[in-house]
Amino acid sequence: MADSEPQREDRPVLFLDSGVGGLPYLSAAAAEFPNERFIYLADRRNFPYGERAPEEVQRAILAAAGAAVAAFRPKVSVVACNTASVVALDALRAEYAIPFVGVVPAVKPAAEQSRSGRIGVLATARTVEDRYLLGLIERFAADCYVLSVAGGDIVTFVERRYFVSQAVERRTVVQEAARRLREARIDTVVLGCTHFLHVERELAEALGPDIRVIDSRAGVTRRLGTVLREHGLARSAERTGERTGDRTADARARMYVTCGPGDSLDADSLEAESEDYQRFAEQFGLTYNGVLPVEAV
Repeated sequence: MADSEPQREDRPVLFLDSGVGGLPYLSAAAAEFPNERFIYLADRRNFPYGERAPEEVQRAILAAAGAAVAAFRPKVSVVACNTASVVALDALRAEYAIPFVGVVPAVKPAAEQSRSGRIGVLATARTVEDRYLLGLIERFAADCYVLSVAGGDIVTFVERRYFVSQAVERRTVVQEAARRLREARIDTVVLGCTHFLHVERELAEALGPDIRVIDSRAGVTRRLGTVLREHGLARSAERTGERTGDRTADARARMYVTCGPGDSLDADSLEAESEDYQRFAEQFGLTYNGVLPVEAV
């Protein structure tokens, strides 16, 4: 997808997720780093990561990252998915010669901000069950009561029904998780899956005004900035309007979705999905560029 080799700082920043969950994270980064270019890849053919076995998640994200690295030659990648970060970040760093920034549940700031020492983590089943989350709790919230709640139904709703749903359906899908957290007298809730940010308002309303909701966007954005500076990869304002010979660089932020051998969706389903992804892209200021082929995993 490129004609010639762009300079290192002119290459895009890659965001990877199983679907649309990481878009709010890209939005935060784009606002903080206005000179950078971005590629967003939603691994729709392997969605959802949060309900898959760890080895499946690792194979899927390695394949998606490999296709994106080959196609776009990113200078750094943000794994904008808690599940993939928890399961596969070390493998990604070992496989590909670019820096990777992960997204992990904001347990430390939740423990610091909690008034009562009772915090909740709303995440996917895979993140809730993973030893990594337990390690975060033991390290940063050992003196807190922590309730972890799996909300995979919310993830699927955001990915498949967000734009066709009515307000009442969006409120309903978060009610069960909110009820469990309220009944446990939680005062601070960590959004441990990036998809939950799309229904953050509905979740906050269901939890009530006394429960604080936090996520990892600020921390991930700070870390991305640190990586760009430390590796000499930050793009200067002087280069913002220049063409580099890379055809993917003429738009500031582009979105792709994965497809590959064995894709079973028919033409109508693909068209309906495409419309949804285009709407998500437009909502977050990206240009939707269709599919990126990925090898079977």
